[in-house]
Amino acid sequence: MDRIYEGLLGQTPFYVTILQLHHLPAILTLQQEVYEVLPDQSILQPLSTEEFEYILQGNGLMIGAYVENKLIGFRALLNPPVDDEHLGYDCAIPEEQFHRVLYQEISNVSPLYRGYGLQKTLATIVMNEIDLNSYDYVCSTVKPYNIPSLKDKFSQGLVIKGLKIKYVDKLRYIFYKDLQLEQPQYVEKKAVVMSDTAMQQQLLKEGFTGTSMYEEQNEWFVVFEK
Repeated sequence: MDRIYEGLLGQTPFYVTILQLHHLPAILTLQQEVYEVLPDQSILQPLSTEEFEYILQGNGLMIGAYVENKLIGFRALLNPPVDDEHLGYDCAIPEEQFHRVLYQEISNVSPLYRGYGLQKTLATIVMNEIDLNSYDYVCSTVKPYNIPSLKDKFSQGLVIKGLKIKYVDKLRYIFYKDLQLEQPQYVEKKAVVMSDTAMQQQLLKEGFTGTSMYEEQNEWFVVFEK
């Protein structure tokens, strides 16, 4: 396997490679291992075998981290089909540009290798692997109060463009990044408690963008700027 990155998890060497269709059994096994130990399984929407196959057959990009010959983590980017749920609509991306949109999909790290920042490392690697001649935008959805995933998106420079019901009945933040542009300079800032959905939706309607988050007195706040 061609290695696109090598590093250490503590004293343990690991490497990262582009995943192919023949890696699918290991991907499914790791996804199940991660899902089974989650205290709140609603924060992770596992992908089906068919969804992984779709990505691995050229409709996106998957990278995997290995210790020796064992898969211990992966991240996926999806080039999604255009449908009524396409996140481009939520992020005001012109429809004719939808083919230049990637979704940040599932990210899993083995419970045995938590605490080394591997998810963040994989995020940096996979974003660097994006072909900027083919793609301009990255979008993603995150459940409110899924703190690790929210931190993950903000750390990569993604911002909140929406907060609405997606996937029939699930409230989700809609994250967005323009790969070709620097983040704009903002002149106005407001912080809203994460539980106040209506106020956040109002600010987004007024043209604010969610740019960061912080914790204060055991409560999480989202910072909106414009």
